[in-house]
Amino acid sequence: MPEITYREALRQTLRYQLQHDERVFLMGEDIGAYGGSYAVTKGFLDEFGEKRVKDTPIAESVVVGAGIGAAMVGLKPMVELMTVNFSLLAIDQIVNNAAKLHYMSNGQISVPIVIRMAGGAGSQLGAQHSQNFESWYAHVPGLKVVVPSTPYDAKGLLMTAFDDGNPIVFLEHTTLYTTKGEVPEEPYSIPFGQAEVYRAGTDVTLIAYSGAVRHAARAAEQLAGDGIECEVLNMRTLRPLDVDTILASVRKTNRAVVIEDDWGFGGFGGEIAAIIQERAFDDLDAPVMRVSGADVPMPYAGALEQAALPHGADVVRLVKSMV
Repeated sequence: MPEITYREALRQTLRYQLQHDERVFLMGEDIGAYGGSYAVTKGFLDEFGEKRVKDTPIAESVVVGAGIGAAMVGLKPMVELMTVNFSLLAIDQIVNNAAKLHYMSNGQISVPIVIRMAGGAGSQLGAQHSQNFESWYAHVPGLKVVVPSTPYDAKGLLMTAFDDGNPIVFLEHTTLYTTKGEVPEEPYSIPFGQAEVYRAGTDVTLIAYSGAVRHAARAAEQLAGDGIECEVLNMRTLRPLDVDTILASVRKTNRAVVIEDDWGFGGFGGEIAAIIQERAFDDLDAPVMRVSGADVPMPYAGALEQAALPHGADVVRLVKSMV
């Protein structure tokens, strides 16, 4: 299989959907002439035209609302918000309309919209542009929350998102766009709610998603040199969450560490820890532990930003203290 970037994997799926389903169109800020803030849609305007690739004003509530309306009448819009930070301006549309219209109409209305957003820190974008809100959206019934961590995930999960028929919050970590991995050239889908055992192990389960999977993988590689074999789980989606794979792994290793590239307080890692505590307590040889970022607004200065982020070294220290 060829090695391509995370960005190119997304491009391949978007192009395939535009070519094979006339109901699909893209809309968002700077996705046309500019090619997208992260160059995912570069060249699409020339290739598919203004009816299929629509530049919008910087008005997130209007953009998402228009996408919801289009989805309600049978189209399949992909709305790109420049960053997840700006989705706060559209949160009423996402939470009160996209997530609830199918339920409140007794199934008469469907909202097959994909909302792509970049998030996360590590690129020196300052406190207002470096946040993760996946735990906010995963809290809401009616939304599906997708968090790809590899190019393979990005292509396969985005393909599933277009075919799912529900409102999808598709979150891409800003530091992953240039990462590379093997990706099949042909189209494929990855089912939602199916985690990947990224690395098999017997001593500790490291549970991660999105950008944090890299931290877990690096830690596992270093710990293996010390004779500690970690099993790394790449969750892929937060809603639905693959609880069965989490529990099966913890029952094998008897220890768990949840890693998230986010604030720990109120984060999604707390939900995972609670599930393990409630459903696999008798299998634990140590408390469920968590690794997360510092509880501060993200600094702009590069050295301070890195100090506020979680790293593989943090995972290594914690695992050694457990084992």
